Amino acid sequence: MGRAAAPCSGSGRIVSILTAVPCLSCKQQSVTVRRMSDQGKSSASTTASGTPAPGSDTYKGWLFKWTNYLKGYQRRWFVLSNGLLSYYRTQAEMAHTCRGTINLATAHIDTEDACNIVLSSGGRTYHLKASTEVERQRWVTALELAKAKAIRMMNNQSDDSGDEEPGSQSDRSEIQGTLKTLASKLDDLSTCNDLIAKHGAALQRSLSELETLRSPAEGGEKIKAVNERATLFRITSNAMINACRDFLDLAESHSRRWQRVLQYEREQRTHLEETIEQLAKQHNSLERAWREAPALSANVPDTPTTDTGSERPVKEEASDEDDETEYFDAMEDSPAFITVTATDPTHHRRSQSNLSGASAGHPSDWNQDDHASPSCNDLSGKELQPRKRRRTCIPDKPNYSLNLWSIMKNCIGKELSKIPMPVNFNEPLSMLQRLTEDLEYHELLDKAAKCESSLEQLCLVAAFSVSSYSTTVHRTAKPFNPLLGETYELDRLAEFGYRSLCEQVSHHPPAAAHHVISERGWTLWQEITIASKFRGKYLSIMPLGAIHLQFHASGNHYVWQKVTSTVHNIIVGKLWIDQSGDIDIVNHRTKETCQLKFSPYSYFSRDVPRKVTGVVTDCDGQSHYILSGTWDEKMESARIVQSSHGSSSSDGKQKTVYQTLSPKLLWKKYPLPENAENMYFFSSLALTLNEEEEGVCVTDSRLRPDQRLMEEGRWDEANVEKQRLEEKQRAVRRRREAEAADAQDKGCEYEGYQPVWFHKRTDPVTGESTFVYKGGYWEAKDKQDWSMCPEIF
Repeated sequence: MGRAAAPCSGSGRIVSILTAVPCLSCKQQSVTVRRMSDQGKSSASTTASGTPAPGSDTYKGWLFKWTNYLKGYQRRWFVLSNGLLSYYRTQAEMAHTCRGTINLATAHIDTEDACNIVLSSGGRTYHLKASTEVERQRWVTALELAKAKAIRMMNNQSDDSGDEEPGSQSDRSEIQGTLKTLASKLDDLSTCNDLIAKHGAALQRSLSELETLRSPAEGGEKIKAVNERATLFRITSNAMINACRDFLDLAESHSRRWQRVLQYEREQRTHLEETIEQLAKQHNSLERAWREAPALSANVPDTPTTDTGSERPVKEEASDEDDETEYFDAMEDSPAFITVTATDPTHHRRSQSNLSGASAGHPSDWNQDDHASPSCNDLSGKELQPRKRRRTCIPDKPNYSLNLWSIMKNCIGKELSKIPMPVNFNEPLSMLQRLTEDLEYHELLDKAAKCESSLEQLCLVAAFSVSSYSTTVHRTAKPFNPLLGETYELDRLAEFGYRSLCEQVSHHPPAAAHHVISERGWTLWQEITIASKFRGKYLSIMPLGAIHLQFHASGNHYVWQKVTSTVHNIIVGKLWIDQSGDIDIVNHRTKETCQLKFSPYSYFSRDVPRKVTGVVTDCDGQSHYILSGTWDEKMESARIVQSSHGSSSSDGKQKTVYQTLSPKLLWKKYPLPENAENMYFFSSLALTLNEEEEGVCVTDSRLRPDQRLMEEGRWDEANVEKQRLEEKQRAVRRRREAEAADAQDKGCEYEGYQPVWFHKRTDPVTGESTFVYKGGYWEAKDKQDWSMCPEIF
């Protein structure tokens, strides 16, 4: 609320960080340095002798800062100003990039030996070393003086923090002064009211006595009128003072609310400052990675030898500017292992937990050094070109504005199940078609079927399970809810050797069964039930049910489940989707497992967004492969050659350090088609899913009229048709309920609705009851006999 902006706060700092412009405090420091240089009071020399005296407001010079075990101590330029110690790689960086800052008001200063200084504050620790003992003492004196001054400034500002805005205290005084003025005015009004009441009562007594006197009739009537007016005057005065008292109460309550809001804004500003600091570090890391990318493999130092001094074992904290060489990641959501590439000294630096260097792997060297079968080579694309020419575009999405009020008006007084949701929220695909999109990277399963090693096969299966989420990163619109009995087929037997069939087997709860069989050696089936929870700002979508994959030649049977999808900014803001949770893929024949972790997005995490990590282990629990990547871009694997126990993490658990070969590419996302942003961000496969085909079942999603109208851009007609189909489905459900009640009255058993192409069976592997394909669909298609199918459209 103050007019003077605090250093490094507000939107101006956000802009400065994102455009690599120094923050306000950094600018002030650089301006101070330039001003002092101009006046001849100090010099910007590179020696410690040129620094100001320890008692001055600004103290600067070179110190050695511990970074990590690879680089050890590195020379950095430190600036002490206004109770803050900041450091830079060079003096020139003071104009644009601050590498880190520590607040001395809450810092603990310690000296290890004649030349070392240890600063710790809020979980952050700086290990510093001066060139000489004299220089160390100068810095310690300057730090102690700056700390004492910062503590005094913090204590002098009552309840406010030492780094708050200068105008905040004056704003609070202004509010309190305004309240005192209002209270004073109310006292004046109360005094006036007492006088009015007193004089009004006297006036009424006088008029009453006058009324009792003998006087002409006209005089008595006038006196009565005056008496009534006096009474009204008193009532009006009381009303006035009551209104004034209410005004004061309202002002006081608003004042308390304003104070709470002010305190909240201060806390938010502090939170924002911490956030911007993290953004600055990420921005710095991205810039550094971009600069070093061309010479990544050529400029990596060899494995260092650790000194035997007593100070090294305790310095496990990596520097903020050296994130790419950090082995020990203390983030709470980090994986429970650390990887170190051990094939060659030029690759030893790369860590699997840091994906910025994972691109060193190439798809062609998957079987390098006999670590994979020859059949797992060439993961760079589809094996065959489609024989049938399929469409590559659909009509552009119309730019219809969504009137939420018109939707809300239609919802008033209606049951929740009867609320017609417009197609504005949808994309022109059904949930059955979205489920079929899991097969976009089916070639991973084709290659997995040829692998002789079950562990390598498991790596490809894990990559396939992750690839199914790559299409969701931009797809915030919801698919059409399938009608009960609706089906969808995808016949790619001629092009890619597989056939897929989906059927909506239940409406409440909504459940779909899916079956895929491939001539290239695998069969996949699943039953997915969608459970969702609306939590105000976001919507959690939890797919329930297991996915089964069996390879014909080896008999390997893999089972896994999907993770939770979260749609953020449901009420306000731009919609975005995140995937989080764990996937455990189990080979029930060999008991080998793969544990995948989808890390949820964190605003403060330094990890790559949408990160996925995993470990492939055999039946004895021994780890063989490390998987890493992102669910929207690519997955890689690295074979483990050695494992050992590392240091404990922040939560006290001991992490395992894996030495691996260079990472190899398993899967990479295909680029989106041109103009995808105007075609609902559909992939190349998604563009073909709703393409009209001859001979499909009468219940196929391609024949759904409201979905077809929406794809053609006729949304108003699509909304009318959608409402008709939903009402038709409700009528069928009411008829079935009436038949069930009638059968119950007659003592007969009512079977209820039964799917056409799937039936319920107990899975011999998991022991759960699930819908599986019972056969007959493709035979019925050859005969074009759909007499057993319900009429749903």
